[in-house]
Amino acid sequence: MSLLTPDLIGALQRLDACAISNAVETFDCRLRNEGFVDGRIHAMFDDLDPMVGHAVTVRIHCSSPPAVGRTYWDRTDWWNYIVTVPSPRIVVVEDADERAGLGAFIGDVHANILTALGCVGCVTNGSVRDLPAVHAIQFQMFAAHAGVSHAYVHIVDFGGPVTIGGLCVQSGDVLYGDRHGVLNIPLEVVAQVPAVAERMLAAERKVVALCQSGPVSLEQLGAAVGDLR
Repeated sequence: MSLLTPDLIGALQRLDACAISNAVETFDCRLRNEGFVDGRIHAMFDDLDPMVGHAVTVRIHCSSPPAVGRTYWDRTDWWNYIVTVPSPRIVVVEDADERAGLGAFIGDVHANILTALGCVGCVTNGSVRDLPAVHAIQFQMFAAHAGVSHAYVHIVDFGGPVTIGGLCVQSGDVLYGDRHGVLNIPLEVVAQVPAVAERMLAAERKVVALCQSGPVSLEQLGAAVGDLR
């Protein structure tokens, strides 16, 4: 059963990744340099709504042919696995090649298949392709870069831990992504994050309003910033 009710998804999507990250930090549930992808991974489409969902993990190789079968189309068994994870779903693809990104796993056709299986986006340390067609169906993609070919892309395994841009992801984790990047929202605090983030944003707006109101004393500024702590 998913923790992500429609109301909670809506509340999270009204925020951005920076506000959510700030809120998560207040719970002291992980180190502040953990829980998010680094700058190697970026959104392919920065005009889409924020992406929220449960991670579905898979590992691939691209640079050489598979030992058995031909391509990832031979591994439709992983579709059965996808639907065991609560929806909405985000496919998290670790390209385990030494030269990650030579082949693109997700493009137009696969994005449509994943959408039909309740997925709202993907995250990969490799490449993606068919950007205009995928954008048209509002399927968000986070990747290291775009590519032109599938090469020899094939599935190695699925359902285990993967690492993308320094972020370790387990299937079922709650992920959030927007133009700033992707972060993991700990399951134990996800329902509390929107309210905490809104309170923090209200305090930040007071500081911004003070700075934009005209001359401000150091005492006023110190008092306003003190409310952020």
